[in-house]
This record gives sequence, C-alpha cells and structure tokens, in this order.
Amino acid sequence: MMYRSYPRSFSSSSHRPIAQQGVALVVAMILLVVMTLLGLGAMRSVTLEEKMASNTFDRSVSFQSAEATLREAEALLEPPAVPPTPAAGACPTAGICGAPVVGATPRWEDAAFTGWADATPVVSGGITVTPQYIIEYLGNTFPCNLNNLSNLTCRRYRVTARSNANADRASVTLQSVYATP
Repeated sequence: MMYRSYPRSFSSSSHRPIAQQGVALVVAMILLVVMTLLGLGAMRSVTLEEKMASNTFDRSVSFQSAEATLREAEALLEPPAVPPTPAAGACPTAGICGAPVVGATPRWEDAAFTGWADATPVVSGGITVTPQYIIEYLGNTFPCNLNNLSNLTCRRYRVTARSNANADRASVTLQSVYATP
C-alpha cells in the first residue's frame, strides 16, 4: 500500500487557530446568574423573617407593658385608697376622670386628650416603653355581689391602659371594668 502525500497549501486559513464556540462561558454565566438570584431570594426571605420577629417582640413588650399598667391602675382602686369621683367629663387629676360624656369621642381615641397618667416604665431588650393609664368613674349604682354579700352597690370604673410606644413601635391599648365596694 502506498501513501500519497499532498503538498500543503499555505493559505491564511490553515494558520488560523480553530474558532471556539464559547459554550462553557455561556453556561458558566447562566449558572452564576441563577446562583445570584437564589442568593438574593434567600437574603430577602431572611430579612423579612427578621422584621417579623422584631415586630412580634415589639408587640409582646407593648402588650405586657399595657397589661402591667392595667393591673397597676386597678391597684389604685383597691380599698381603702378609693380615688375621688369627679363630675362627668372632668379630669381634675391626671389619670382620674369622671364619667364620659355621652356622644363624645372616647378619651382613649381622642388625640387631643391630655389626661393620661404615666405608669412605671418597662424596659426589655433595649426597648423602653412608658405606658399610660386613665381611670374613668362610671357611677356607684352598679349592683354587685362581693364576698357572697348581695344587694350591694359598687363603684364602677373603666381602666384604660396603653403602651404608648414610639411611632416606629407597636402600641397596645387594653381596658377593664373594675368594681369596688
């Protein structure tokens, strides 16, 4: 068998390197974009969960401070320390008010109302909340049954406590109706 040898041509195309397709670069770039999108999605999810946990903590601190203030204000109503009974609509002492005026905006919803009394501040996790309360005298014609004694008339008070948190924090308002002989 005989092999023939052909002369090489010296054209410009024979010295050029073979052109690469660049498929590996395109695949790497697509994978990089996909990984970046996954990382951004994970960061967004973690940030959202962090905000939700922070809001839950703020609400819990606000609720606990409002509840503690409600109990603190109710303790002021325990005998023998019975608060004065102001006239309807009047608030001569911070935190102690007479019966609400029928048809008027409730005091706790009135932004112009200044009769709130400050309670003991609550500090938790670097957050300081100074809760406030108002005690409204509702009258003494409320029938009650205390200590198995019937036919008593009790004084009735509505106690409203709010956490009074900053504008960027959760705020909670709680109320109770408290009767005392």
